[in-house]
Amino acid sequence: MRSAPLLLSPVQIRALTLRNRVVISPMCQYSAEDGHLTDWHMTHLGQFALGGTGLVFTEATAVEARGRITHGDAGLWTDAQIAPYRRIFDFLKSHGAATGVQLAHAGRKASMQRPWFGNGPLGEADFKRGDHPWEIIGASEIPVDDGWIVPREIAASEIPDLVDQFAAAARRADQAGADVVEVHGAHGYLIASFLSPISNRRGDRYGGDRQGRMRLALEVTEAVRAAWPDDKPLFFRLSAIDGGGSEGWTLEDSVFLAKTLKGLGVDVIDCSSGGISGPATAAGGAKRQPGFQVAFSERIRAEAEIMTAAVGLITHPEQAEAILRDGRADLIAIGREALQNPYWTAHAAGYFGADAAYADWPKQYGWWLERRAATSDFYAPEA
Repeated sequence: MRSAPLLLSPVQIRALTLRNRVVISPMCQYSAEDGHLTDWHMTHLGQFALGGTGLVFTEATAVEARGRITHGDAGLWTDAQIAPYRRIFDFLKSHGAATGVQLAHAGRKASMQRPWFGNGPLGEADFKRGDHPWEIIGASEIPVDDGWIVPREIAASEIPDLVDQFAAAARRADQAGADVVEVHGAHGYLIASFLSPISNRRGDRYGGDRQGRMRLALEVTEAVRAAWPDDKPLFFRLSAIDGGGSEGWTLEDSVFLAKTLKGLGVDVIDCSSGGISGPATAAGGAKRQPGFQVAFSERIRAEAEIMTAAVGLITHPEQAEAILRDGRADLIAIGREALQNPYWTAHAAGYFGADAAYADWPKQYGWWLERRAATSDFYAPEA
């Protein structure tokens, strides 16, 4: 048997102990009903808990209705939306997984098509389906691209109300039973659009130099930390680079921001990249190859002296283990790989020979699989 894998070892963050270091990244399903989670979300998220994951995030969760990416986005802008979250979180916890909510506002990337309808600006076909556009806000009156809605530049006088909406959503997440909240400051959405000089051309205290462009991120984080129980962890998802040249947000900027966020009570930086332009989380010009964002996690972890989560084409247990063993991250976040294999963590335990008897699987499955393994060399876990 191999030495005990770090990937499967427990980790404590504040008062929360995760059973392992595998995290399911927030993945929008575009299937909510007026912001309310549905049975789809129960099935989608429940399988990851059954599969042994340590921490399961729901999808990007809008703090106000106009902050949705699409009409199908989830939200926590009203108390009525708490109960569906609580129902799902109760199930996840009953199977050993911790629960997380990513607090988000789409900003200038709001009011767009669901991906399977085109993943672009809303058009006539969407209107016929009942998906009509709404007013969107941004750091500046700069659209995502040609043909997209031009956002209204949010006035500085409106920002305190926006910050309060993040705090209120954090309180609702706590009432729903979330163990972790994450502030979404990545992928070109509202907070990221304030950080980047590509999308922020403001002349007031929320624009200009790096400190001004960071102001909204810091005010939101401070408010969420104050609203969120002190014993519960706070994550911040960050696009470590905009990409596409030196005129955007850089890795040096991210290190500086991470140091500041740590001082405000952030526990983990969730290290992604790109997305400042276009509808998707484009990787900032970086070629997509296994672990293509791990270097961002490594540098932020080392220089800001804060825990990090690595994400981006981490597909194999050996790869994930090496990232942790080499000190490049503290947590491993997977997304699309988990869609292909919701039991990725359980299979990782089998790969490392850590659960030959299937004891960590749901009992409804484990006894079947253990019996098969006992009678067939072909299906025995790799030792």
